[in-house]
Amino acid sequence: MNGLDKYRSIYFLGIGGIGMSALARWFIKKGVMVSGYDRTATSLTKQLEDEGMVVHYDDSIKNIPAEVLRDKENTLVVFTPAIPKDHKEYNYLLQEGYTILKRSEILGLITKNYKTIAVAGTHGKTTTSSMVAHILKSAGKNMVAFLGGITTNYESNLVMHGEVGKDTIVVAEADEFDRSFLKLFPEIAIITSADPDHLDIYGNHESMITSFKDFVRQINTGGTLIIQESIAEKLAGDITSLTKNIYSMSRGQFFAGNITAHSGFFEFDLMGFGPKVERIRLGVPGFHNVENAVAAAIAAQACGLQVAEIKTALETFHGVKRRFEFVYRNDKVIFIDDYAHHPTEIDAFLRSVKSMYPRKKLTVVFQPHLFTRTRDFAEGFSKSLSLADELFLMDIYPARELPIAGVDSDMLMAGITSPVKVRCGKTDLMDKLAQHEVEIIATVGAGDIDTFVQPIKAMLEKRYEN
Repeated sequence: MNGLDKYRSIYFLGIGGIGMSALARWFIKKGVMVSGYDRTATSLTKQLEDEGMVVHYDDSIKNIPAEVLRDKENTLVVFTPAIPKDHKEYNYLLQEGYTILKRSEILGLITKNYKTIAVAGTHGKTTTSSMVAHILKSAGKNMVAFLGGITTNYESNLVMHGEVGKDTIVVAEADEFDRSFLKLFPEIAIITSADPDHLDIYGNHESMITSFKDFVRQINTGGTLIIQESIAEKLAGDITSLTKNIYSMSRGQFFAGNITAHSGFFEFDLMGFGPKVERIRLGVPGFHNVENAVAAAIAAQACGLQVAEIKTALETFHGVKRRFEFVYRNDKVIFIDDYAHHPTEIDAFLRSVKSMYPRKKLTVVFQPHLFTRTRDFAEGFSKSLSLADELFLMDIYPARELPIAGVDSDMLMAGITSPVKVRCGKTDLMDKLAQHEVEIIATVGAGDIDTFVQPIKAMLEKRYEN
């Protein structure tokens, strides 16, 4: 049907990536043999192994499963751009003539036969797409969602309901990195934001904006674009072939009205939906999530859902792992973990935390992600991190990049105005944290800072347990 059904075996290079693992779960549910490589074992790769996938962690041709080596014609290799060019397994499979496709190409092939809701944006897309998926599933729609995070409601990045058929709705994150979202041709698209990012790929912000405009043009003729007010004119001002729904936090065509806060959780009315939807109590904290909920509600209504179904689902949505995730709470200390890795995201997250706990000291542990991003947005990082009362700044997580001369975490320190700021690395973070009393502590970043979540939680339990 989409050219993928002929393969009996799928081999993933980078299987533990959040986008890759969702695809791996899709294929194993379809009865295909799934195996793969990743650089390090994680709780997610352990779950994949528990679900029947064969995973190894050493880049060696001898570790490639015999079934993959034996049956080239019926094996598909999927890789992530994070795989280095000198990767032994990748180069062997390439030289041997295996069919090798990027993750984004596979997602494009899967979605092309279904009504697709694609969620794009430099931030907000994982939570918004997870909200859309939860609303559809709660309403009993036949659906499948490929998400960029682990939903708290379903403990997975692959969410499904009903039989997969011609009426299935697919929800997919449309990732701007490496222009991956240009492999998608959705019927409904949400664009939450288009701040400068990935300048190592795009060169400048205008080039990135051009790709977002190209993405808008790929929405099916007669389809629906749901777009945040501040970028609507720039990205889609001249588009007439689509239904344009423009949303914002508190004004315009679709917005949240009569917003009230209760310990950081918000109640609001949905405006613009015909009869207003009164007093939704959003099931996740954070001011920015109110706006994400407006976008998700528009998409759900475009799929034929009733406002009562949308309201119920938003109230029972419990968020995404590492997106404003409460790790530990008692009457002495609160620990929150968040994936924010861009200055705009950090600013929104920290302002939300401070609004929830205005009289408590905020301690932030931040790990920068990528040398290029740190270099390109150094001033913005310093400004947003200055919202912390106490900052522990870790070394840069390189991910796919090699070091850049003169680019390190130290370049952020001079511009950070927090009363207390501490430089640290993986080896001394826990020792330095142990010397400070904390009230609200947040771990922030997109690298491997999540490996410190459980050690920090254990330290807090020991120190502050009633």
